[in-house]
Amino acid sequence: METESAGLHHIVVAGGGAAGLELVTKLGLTLGKTGKARITLVDRSRTHLWKPLLHSVAAGSLRRSQHELNYLAQAQWRHFDYTFAEVVGLDRAHKRLKLGAMHDEDGREITPARDLPYDTLVMAIGSVTNDFGTLGAAQHAIPLETPEQASRLNRRIVNACLRANSQVEPVRPGQLHVAIIGAGATGTELAAELHRTVRAVVAYGMDRIDPAKDVHIVLIEAADRILPALPGRISNATRDLLTKLGVEVRVGARVSEVRADGVVLADGGFIPAELVVWSAGVKAPDFLKDIDGLETNRINQLVVEPTLLTTRDPDIFAIGDCASCPRPGEATPVPPRAQAAHQMADHMVAQINRRLAGGALEPYHYRDFGSLVSLGRYSTVGSLMGFVTGRGMFIEGLFAGFVYRSLYKMHEAALHGGPTVIWRTLVGALSRGPTPSVKLH
Repeated sequence: METESAGLHHIVVAGGGAAGLELVTKLGLTLGKTGKARITLVDRSRTHLWKPLLHSVAAGSLRRSQHELNYLAQAQWRHFDYTFAEVVGLDRAHKRLKLGAMHDEDGREITPARDLPYDTLVMAIGSVTNDFGTLGAAQHAIPLETPEQASRLNRRIVNACLRANSQVEPVRPGQLHVAIIGAGATGTELAAELHRTVRAVVAYGMDRIDPAKDVHIVLIEAADRILPALPGRISNATRDLLTKLGVEVRVGARVSEVRADGVVLADGGFIPAELVVWSAGVKAPDFLKDIDGLETNRINQLVVEPTLLTTRDPDIFAIGDCASCPRPGEATPVPPRAQAAHQMADHMVAQINRRLAGGALEPYHYRDFGSLVSLGRYSTVGSLMGFVTGRGMFIEGLFAGFVYRSLYKMHEAALHGGPTVIWRTLVGALSRGPTPSVKLH
């Protein structure tokens, strides 16, 4: 939905992930609703799904339709414009964002290639999977960065089980093995979810498959421990839980090739698996690299000042996973995490109001509230920073699970408002029908 608002300051936000969608929603409810500025969101998808939910969609324990938000509807409700398009370039001299043509599955054009003018541009493109050029990864491994990829993995798992149950010959070694490359939060959470859901799928009448013998999950990590970016206590507790479940954890294992029948390791070892997921690294999209002269780093992130303003253009900001934002006193930039995206969106609302009022921009300060890893119905482990005592606190079990779920509720509240989220949660709990425990199609 695009509208003509001549004379209004035009704020364009490229990317409708957690940071971008929260930003346009808050700007729409303030500046857009009161006619003080025109707000436009650009995204190549039509719906939004909170990225930390992708592993649950892939495992089949969560249905996309129950958690997706339509951009057109949100734009109407929250007083901003939505443009269905893919960002392909930038013309900084004329302050225009270059958009590519969009086509349907039959190849027919939906929207043409065009330029979108802006006064203030916020890049919130997010990140994509980084396979580091590993041989065969693009052909044989499924990344997990979009709802479509998560749904594709779920379909492949269900189809693999149906195929194995209907074939004449016994289940082949590795036929129902899943190799997950990368033991960060996504890979680790997916391993735990798949352990349960694949067995649940098999339980629906697939009596020719022996879950204990035929189904196997392998988590592969090049570092010397899983969850290498998180505190060691969380890593150790998570590995203990996965081991108890029967998930095979391989650390210090670097993948050199992905094949149709499994994964080849740098030391010459081979892990048989006909289902391979790649979750080993992220980078900003390739088109951002040196986009019209903006400064980028080695993984294509836009380098920004502490104010979130790009280093080479006073009219372009970057937030979320596509931004490389310095941290005072730290050697590494702000990590690409959901809590950082939420904080940056809040900070950008204030920055834009200062900009429109002619005031000075203020630096963004990342606050680390801790780390949580959900292992599905089995457990949740993590740490809260500054909780109660002002020091880090290790948590697990029911309380950790409650805190983990509350993070998603905070994101929903930013999009819909607190009362609506409370009402929807209550209605959802009361209206669950007799559906399978996992997605079977």
